[in-house]
Amino acid sequence: MAMGRGSAIVSMLLLCLVILHFEMAHAATYTVGGAGGWTFNVDSWPNGKRFKAGDILVFNYSPQTHNVVAVDKGGYSACTTPRGAKVYQKGKDQIKLVKGQNFFICSISGHCQSGMKIAVTAV
Repeated sequence: MAMGRGSAIVSMLLLCLVILHFEMAHAATYTVGGAGGWTFNVDSWPNGKRFKAGDILVFNYSPQTHNVVAVDKGGYSACTTPRGAKVYQKGKDQIKLVKGQNFFICSISGHCQSGMKIAVTAV
């Protein structure tokens, strides 16, 4: 009897690993801004692209002059960084999209207002 339960556990574990691999294999990776990277006037970059939850956005930029902040819709619209928002500063940041709306800005003064922000909807 214990051997049967052990086989069932191993089978379930293998099934979970296959499903996880399948999900990861279908995630796409996008470089924000294309070859130009995360810079000014990238706010229209998502236009025409279809994003899925789990896709990865790669933000390439100079960490001495820019950053990436995951914000809510209000922070995106007003170009403000809410208290407690996650600030990325490495210059080669990879962020996984969640289902629904995802908003990102550069919080350096004046950068978001100059179009250094994107809104991405993932299905």
